[in-house]
Amino acid sequence: MNDDALRTSLHQAGYIADETLTTTLWLAGELQRPLMLEGDAGVGKTALAAALARARGQQLVRLQCYEGLDLSQAAYEWNYGRQLLAIRLHETQPDRMQEADLFARDYLLERPLLQAISSDAPCVLLIDEIDRADEAFEAFLLEVLADYQITVPELGTLRARHIPQVVLTSNGTRELSDALRRRCLYHYVEYPTLAREIAIVRATLPEAESALTEQAVAFVQSLRREDLAKKPGIAETLDWVRALHRLDCKALPDDPQALAASLSCLLKTREDRFQFDAVRVRQLVEGRRSVGVAEKAPQPS
Repeated sequence: MNDDALRTSLHQAGYIADETLTTTLWLAGELQRPLMLEGDAGVGKTALAAALARARGQQLVRLQCYEGLDLSQAAYEWNYGRQLLAIRLHETQPDRMQEADLFARDYLLERPLLQAISSDAPCVLLIDEIDRADEAFEAFLLEVLADYQITVPELGTLRARHIPQVVLTSNGTRELSDALRRRCLYHYVEYPTLAREIAIVRATLPEAESALTEQAVAFVQSLRREDLAKKPGIAETLDWVRALHRLDCKALPDDPQALAASLSCLLKTREDRFQFDAVRVRQLVEGRRSVGVAEKAPQPS
């Protein structure tokens, strides 16, 4: 599969990627290297990994990172309860097992990293929001991402049966280590252009009126240029268009008050919601209408 075929398969899986992102993703697969996606929350980083798994017909294994994430939660841990039961069984029936069996693979609980390494078929491993994890966890990841293996002291080194396609995402809340970056191909995911966001909404919500889709996306694009604490992402755009469609809107409501009331789908902080009353919404809508929608959405390839 070349990069054009990958772009087409992603589109069929519901993800419209630009040419640069598709090429970087294709190269990551060809070189068997992790892909690091960086960008603001809501630009579609996590959705890309899910779409890639769907496009390839593979399992998506997801590790959600957070502060304090450790080895037992990310890679593996021993099933202590089962081991304890085995010890008691050994005490009553010594001939049933040997002590060394307590550290057999059967007693190992696989967490996402080991699950991806041990998969019987190729899979997509999503390490989501790596910037939320500690630097110590980054150091552990180096072995996994460099050699696709995990060392379990009681069992030795467990190597990947099939090398997973690894996608890491970061919202840029802290700087990642150079060692981690060196092991990855890198792509910064921007907010989509007007044309591409219209195409995304049309592909996801084909039942929505064309005029509603174009006007709503143009409004969101204008909203992102405002001084907001949290800019609405693609998911918020989809929620808003879906909500307006459920309200039987064929286009953006002419009543600014009604339009402002629906902005709970887009504005997710008190500060942002406070500054957009009906008057400010009217100004933004009129500004968009004076410019017009000059771009056309791209056709599926």
